[in-house]
Amino acid sequence: MPERNRHNKMKSRNLTRRISTAALVFIIAASSLIFISSSNDDFKLIKSLEIYYTLFRELNRFYVDKTNPEKLVESSIQGMLKELDPYTSYIPESESESFKFMTTGQYGGIGSLIRANGDFAIIAEPYEGFPAAENGLRAGDSIVSIDGKSMKGFAVSDISDHLKGNPGTEVKLVLKRYGIAEPIEKVLKREKITISNVPYWGMMDENTGYIRLANFTTGAAKETRNALADLKKKNPGFNSLELDLRGNPGALLIEAVDVSNIFIGQGQEIVSTRGRVKQWDQVYHTRHSAVDTLLPLIVLVSRGSASAAEIVAGSLQDLDRAVVIGQRTYGKGLVQTTRDLSYNARLKITTAKYYIPSGRCIQALDYSNRNEDGSVGAIPDSLISEYSTKNGRKVFDGGGIQPDFETLNDPLSQVTISLITQGLLFDYATIYAAHHNQIPSIENFIITDEIYKDFRDFIASRDFNYQTRSEETLQTLIEAARREKYYDLASGDFEALQEKLAHDNGKDLQNFREEIIQFLKEEIVVRYYYQKGRIHAALEEDTELEKALEVLGQPDFYLTTLGVAGAEVQARNQYQ
Repeated sequence: MPERNRHNKMKSRNLTRRISTAALVFIIAASSLIFISSSNDDFKLIKSLEIYYTLFRELNRFYVDKTNPEKLVESSIQGMLKELDPYTSYIPESESESFKFMTTGQYGGIGSLIRANGDFAIIAEPYEGFPAAENGLRAGDSIVSIDGKSMKGFAVSDISDHLKGNPGTEVKLVLKRYGIAEPIEKVLKREKITISNVPYWGMMDENTGYIRLANFTTGAAKETRNALADLKKKNPGFNSLELDLRGNPGALLIEAVDVSNIFIGQGQEIVSTRGRVKQWDQVYHTRHSAVDTLLPLIVLVSRGSASAAEIVAGSLQDLDRAVVIGQRTYGKGLVQTTRDLSYNARLKITTAKYYIPSGRCIQALDYSNRNEDGSVGAIPDSLISEYSTKNGRKVFDGGGIQPDFETLNDPLSQVTISLITQGLLFDYATIYAAHHNQIPSIENFIITDEIYKDFRDFIASRDFNYQTRSEETLQTLIEAARREKYYDLASGDFEALQEKLAHDNGKDLQNFREEIIQFLKEEIVVRYYYQKGRIHAALEEDTELEKALEVLGQPDFYLTTLGVAGAEVQARNQYQ
């Protein structure tokens, strides 16, 4: 026994010595990588890393319970990066495929969105033309098992990992479908799934085209150029365009430059990047001949338009090439670079800020003033500077792109939000599609009184309950009053207010009928016409598109908005 203890102690000391040596090598290597620092900074770095190592060692040796070193290190990394901007992040090897998808829009799988729904995940939306859709999978199908393994209770992310795999490999699914008693078995062959950057384009009227640019992954500019060429070829009256960047989160900077290049001639500066490492600073110019430099152009943006989408909207605004309509954009003007780490991990690190042609930076200057979704909130006047466009119009920094015409995005009613988040619109669409093999064209499909009554009956049969924001706020106030022992003093007033603010399902379903109908139509249409159909249906009641058509319908107004004057207005009008 004593011999065994001596052996274990020697083994422990050897392990500690190896860890100490590795840590010392790491500390020295880390200090050698600091290319912009004083010797004092080098000392502080080495000191901090050595403290970190010794703390980590002592935790693993003496903490009362067994620790998970890998988890502790990852938590410490995440905590360290939280001290920086929101976009610098650690990407472990397990997330490398997700990261690849974010930049390329490609992965190996069956081509379908999935979502949680009770014990089993369900198919939320098959992608047109890919294995899920081609093999008859439907929205609402429950995924019972994959390759013989039950998926009951599995997280959506884990089920997604099971569905993904190398193109050409097979995956066996067992599904449960509404209205069919027996399980359905499907064997699908995985393919390389490429999500289109341009999921929809078409004509708003006989003269105005529309292109939805949803992402800036690889090929975004090529897809946009092809969509524009298709509109020109098939529509003789085509003479103006709405480019929709609403909700576009961005991605690759070079794709933003090349999308701008479609409307801006060769050699024009679109964006420049400036960071701590001066040799990495770059100026990006348009590289090709433009497709059309005179086509009247509206760019639609929202609070969700970020990064590369802001480069396009901002550069076209700065160069007076397009009128921008919508809401102030997200405010992400930071450039990220990926650096390889050990064991196939990566660091996505902010290395620079980008600046558009007027010289302004899109990055929000104050992280403390953000909306709930992270987009730019209130900006103090002291943080705003004035710049000028090519034609001398005033534009401002401080965060995001301020549209030329700002539109209000009316918030949804709480009943509609609840119907969406509780999956009731989705569930009804599943039942509707099970009883209707087809529907008319999107333009001719209408949610009739009969359909809406059936929907209301469906809601009545479910345990649908929700609280309005007024009710939630009042409940919070009541709880605070009880804690502070003020409730009894005003209990009658609280009860009267509760009665007045209490919502009524039936009344809300009637009062917000038009709003609910729009989302219900989209949810049904996507079952038959896929994502293109959903977008098409959503455009039917779009006030921002109507504003864009209004501006484009007044050529002189459009041009003067861009700061174009006099003879040039007449010359540009002749183009149309």
